[in-house]
Amino acid sequence: MNTRLGAWALPISILLITLTGCSMNEEPNNVPFAGTSTSSAASDQLEKASSEIYDLITVKGETSDSRAGVMDCAGKDREKYFRVFHPWSFYPSSADQLDQAMEQLKQDLPKHGWKIVQYGPDRSRNKNLTLTADNDERKSSVKITQDAKNDRPKLSLMLISGCYQIPADQEIERF
Repeated sequence: MNTRLGAWALPISILLITLTGCSMNEEPNNVPFAGTSTSSAASDQLEKASSEIYDLITVKGETSDSRAGVMDCAGKDREKYFRVFHPWSFYPSSADQLDQAMEQLKQDLPKHGWKIVQYGPDRSRNKNLTLTADNDERKSSVKITQDAKNDRPKLSLMLISGCYQIPADQEIERF
């Protein structure tokens, strides 16, 4: 399932507001410095983290087809600093497996370097169950929302990196 980036604008904005309060607060705006990298290499690393999270879900299902994107680091020179994000969805084979997939992630993410910093219902009308976890080693966060009441129940996942600096002889690719 291909999703246009424009459809993710609101969820990305909400996620960024939510994640700026996470525990990774090495920077004044609570966004950790993730190191020096090209945007392409940073994107590959975040997609690898997404893949590893997907591997923790042992129930059968399918995922959306999405790629990572590049965004600015708030308050930093947009020619030198960037972040990457990767939104994707997991659709279990049957709706009754949604709870199992979410519970599995809650149990297994901490075993793989993720610290759960928030777990519980969100403020939406549906009171969707959400899980936010930080990985201090990877300088990234994931927010997982259990959308049980959708026409097609799913887990919505959004991974976002800390703030990278582009190497001196490189330019940030925006995708």
